[in-house]
Amino acid sequence: MLRADRVSLRVGEFDLRDISLEIAPSEYFVLMGPTGSGKSLFVKSICGLMRPDRGYIFIDGQNITDLEPRYRNIGYVPQHCALFPHMTVAKNITFALRLKGIRHATALEQLAALIEPLGLRPLLGRSVTNLSGGERQKVAVARALAVEPKLLVLDEPVSALDEPTRHEVCLELRTLQRSLHIPTIHICHSVVEARLVSDRVGVFVKGRLAQTGDLDTLTAHPANDAVARLLNVSTNHRNPS
Repeated sequence: MLRADRVSLRVGEFDLRDISLEIAPSEYFVLMGPTGSGKSLFVKSICGLMRPDRGYIFIDGQNITDLEPRYRNIGYVPQHCALFPHMTVAKNITFALRLKGIRHATALEQLAALIEPLGLRPLLGRSVTNLSGGERQKVAVARALAVEPKLLVLDEPVSALDEPTRHEVCLELRTLQRSLHIPTIHICHSVVEARLVSDRVGVFVKGRLAQTGDLDTLTAHPANDAVARLLNVSTNHRNPS
């Protein structure tokens, strides 16, 4: 389980302010919000890539606020995958296990439960530079999950893909997440995408977490005009203030 307690971070003129959030074990949580609303800053704070000015972050009850990224046991997939271009698909996926001294062949055997559902078996010998966008995303997800992280963070994982591929990859992500029961944070801008994968959604507006809930509740009762615009719903459905 992830718990963020009043996390705040100032970068230049932008303030990420008092973000408190709990994500349950096995929950698929989607973060939405306009560009520059603070979504990526928040997940970078969780992953240890930026340190909050105030507040605390806990995973499974452990305070990880001051831990280096490598000690947080978080699987992070950045927006552009960041695969190793000089390695094959197989070596990308097994990279973290090989660093631990596990032989490549043994690592592949251990990771069969990731490789098969994502359809990566036929691609293992290929260079990642010769893959489609959707295939690269699947490799990045498999690499992030290879270390059995306590939390998976996906920063706009399908934003660069065409619509049919986005739909396919989202369904595969959701199926895999359900089978592994790993809490997941997924950043996106699309209501359609959020509906494909999410248990709950959190909406960021100008550095604040404006509203959380399941998508049906948010679209029926958006907290304010900014949330309503993001979800493409009429402001007539707003919660009474």
